[in-house]
Amino acid sequence: MNVALLHTKDAVDGEEDPVLGQLENALRASGHEPHRVMVDNTIEPVVRDLTTNRPHLVMNLAESFGGKSALESNVAALLNLLDLRYTGSSPAGLLVAGDKTLSKKVLVFHSIRTPQCATVYRGMVDWAGDVQYPLIVKPPQEDASLGITNKSVVRDVRELLEKIAELQSEYQQPALAEEFVEGREFYVGVLGNANARALPIIELDFSKFPADRPRIASWAAKWGDEGDAKGAEFEGTESVFPTDLPDELRDRIQKVAVDSFHALRLRDYARVDMRVTDSGEIYVIEVNPNCYLEAKSEFARAAEKDGIAYDALIGQIVELASARYSR
Repeated sequence: MNVALLHTKDAVDGEEDPVLGQLENALRASGHEPHRVMVDNTIEPVVRDLTTNRPHLVMNLAESFGGKSALESNVAALLNLLDLRYTGSSPAGLLVAGDKTLSKKVLVFHSIRTPQCATVYRGMVDWAGDVQYPLIVKPPQEDASLGITNKSVVRDVRELLEKIAELQSEYQQPALAEEFVEGREFYVGVLGNANARALPIIELDFSKFPADRPRIASWAAKWGDEGDAKGAEFEGTESVFPTDLPDELRDRIQKVAVDSFHALRLRDYARVDMRVTDSGEIYVIEVNPNCYLEAKSEFARAAEKDGIAYDALIGQIVELASARYSR
């Protein structure tokens, strides 16, 4: 099968993202023929390539358009307009999950607990729950922890207003202020569609995190101070498989992950990020459709822990997407 790897320009700028080569090898191992299609800031080259080569399936890795994460859903919409089959979530799923404010409203409707929050833009309150300090302030339409630093947790009005002004100036979108949940942080991959299931739980271990900083998955904690895999926050966090979770809590965490996946109408695969308090309350922090598929990512590691090798995982995602279109 001819499979187009649809990716953004930043995946090949500078040091190439290893996931592209890994996916090509995995697809070839399953007998497919991959070729790359790059999304930058103009539509015409993408349309020309996809209509000329007409792939049997598009592996949609595009998380932005023109560098804007908020336009991610438009790329999937373009694939719909071109009548192409593709992996991952629909434009609707990407739009709702990609906006943390919208996704929270949907989750609450489905009785899935998420931190109380408020959204503010240029002095106007878009929506507000009964929030209490401390709060964590972040841009609601960005991913990969963009805009989140060790100063994102605020404890009074002055810090809150300063952080809101900073984010609105940089990202030109509302600022989301949500209650900061003290607790353990877990990532749960979900694989499938109608019969979606949760993969083994991964915990972001903060035990070596700098003591003077809030324990959050900031940009620096995920990627390094300069995106260079270096720095105190990056070196102080580690993704591990927890061994001390009671079966009852583990089952509840995995159920919340699958329920969130279905509530947001996601497809094929996703990752759900949660915080769990000492009393066992589970809060969904965010849901990541079309999550990162690099071989050492949390999603791929969880699949391997579940007995699904990397090549087989990519093959399953292709099969899940193909099956949706064969009905």
